[in-house]
Amino acid sequence: MQEIERLVQLLARLPGLGPRSARRAVLMLIKRKESLMQPLAMALAEAADKIRTCTTCGNLDTSDTCAICRDPTRDQTAICVVEQVGDLWALERTGVFRGRYHVLGGVLSAIDGVGPEDLNIAALLARVGPDHPVQEVILATNLTVDGQTTAHYVTERLEPSGVKVSRLAHGVPVGGELDYLDDGTLATALKSRQLV
Repeated sequence: MQEIERLVQLLARLPGLGPRSARRAVLMLIKRKESLMQPLAMALAEAADKIRTCTTCGNLDTSDTCAICRDPTRDQTAICVVEQVGDLWALERTGVFRGRYHVLGGVLSAIDGVGPEDLNIAALLARVGPDHPVQEVILATNLTVDGQTTAHYVTERLEPSGVKVSRLAHGVPVGGELDYLDDGTLATALKSRQLV
């Protein structure tokens, strides 16, 4: 029973899984030991052994330099800065951005004790400058207080490089109805309006 409780406790640490959901997942794994639990255990062990953080951008891959950074067909003049690897994956799913990425590894947060030295900002600054082809840095941080603070700090740090800095557009979502949007979203959409 100790092994089962350990599995429950470990799974409960995952985002979106509380103790009840973790317990149900463990029961399902035990019921399907040969078809699910053992292959999952092998896949986890293999992933733990092979997955690395890209030394260039912070993405995850099985090699030291990720596939995106190695891809010669990607636009080397644009870097999209994101908070976490999951944000990079979300942008990649759109198939729209064909440049490079840079993962900060979080956001500045005085409450949580996260300062500039705790993020991957120095590596970003090293990727931008006279010796590099980067012409634009796109800040794709979340529209939270910490995300906005981080974007502002990065913008200030990039200013001496002379590189163009832009932000993702924000406002009314596609398919959104004005009556259901919050006041902040509507205000931002009005301020960010474009000519048609």
